[in-house]
Amino acid sequence: MQRMKSGKMASVQLSDDEISRRKLLMDGDGMGDDRRLNMLIKMFVKWCLTKEETEDERILAYERLKMTLAQCEFSMTKSQTVMAMNYSEVQNYEELYHKIEKGIAEAQQKIIDSKSELQQAKRIRKNKQEYDALAKVIEVQPDRKGTMGKLEQLNQDIRALQKMKDDVDTKLEKRRKQFQVLLSAVYEMQQLIKEDEPGDSQAMDTS
Repeated sequence: MQRMKSGKMASVQLSDDEISRRKLLMDGDGMGDDRRLNMLIKMFVKWCLTKEETEDERILAYERLKMTLAQCEFSMTKSQTVMAMNYSEVQNYEELYHKIEKGIAEAQQKIIDSKSELQQAKRIRKNKQEYDALAKVIEVQPDRKGTMGKLEQLNQDIRALQKMKDDVDTKLEKRRKQFQVLLSAVYEMQQLIKEDEPGDSQAMDTS
């Protein structure tokens, strides 16, 4: 009795959660395990206090007590197994939850990376289009070597034309001088003719 009282005092000092947990362990699936445990305690007390029964009755009560105890132990073992399974399931769910969270975070990061890659691809495509347009314009224009060749040819043509101009100017200057000499000669000849005209008239009259 003293042991039972100390047990009750210990159970009173337990927390509500611990009491509920132990009650669930004892009650199992709610099929009367708690009642079976109470009946076991009553049978044990009765078996300890009863002295008028015969030996066979005490042995029978003892066997019943053992059978009830075995049923309680079986129910408790079953409940503990179910609790362990539930705890394992909770752990699995937590791990699955963390995996899902990790997968979501990775998917979000992949989306961000994909957006960045898409923007970069758009920039590359735009630059390529601009490059192609510029390349087409450059293809229409002559190359540097051809342009330099044409420029050198133009310079040569300019020098040749300048030489021709200089030659023409020289010839013109020469012809101008010759023409001036010719004009001077003509002028002198006219003067001579004028001087000779009176003598010619007198000779004609005498004749």
